[in-house]
Amino acid sequence: MKWIIMAAMAAGCMGVATHSALAMTDVECSAAWSAADKNKDGFLSMDEGARYYAFLRVADKRFEEGRLNQTDFLTNCHAGVFDRRQVDAGAPLRGANSFTEGQARDRATSYGFTNIERLTKDADGIWRGTAHLEGKPVQVAIDYKGNVVGH
Repeated sequence: MKWIIMAAMAAGCMGVATHSALAMTDVECSAAWSAADKNKDGFLSMDEGARYYAFLRVADKRFEEGRLNQTDFLTNCHAGVFDRRQVDAGAPLRGANSFTEGQARDRATSYGFTNIERLTKDADGIWRGTAHLEGKPVQVAIDYKGNVVGH
């Protein structure tokens, strides 16, 4: 019995360590805000913060579009809402995909893809389309687990 409890505690600690290793620090959150608020008006417009608004929609967070202020941004950042999760090995993965086109687009946007076009769901349940990543045209794929890959 002691072994089971110790194993459960170790597994719980590993999960916490993995999440905190991926979480953005205070400095990273502040830097992300400074980079996003291009006009320095204290709010992120949809143009300035498309990626962050997509993260909020993916996390099912309520917000007023165009009114994301620094306090709310930092609160969500510290809570891990803007953390990019690691992509599963072998992604995109085949499977029954229940995402709507808008939900797939939000996931791609949250990963930094822009100009997402021609998203269609293929026979394997993978949303595929074209996009830009860091200014370069790429093919993007979003699977049923929310993994986003570009090539």
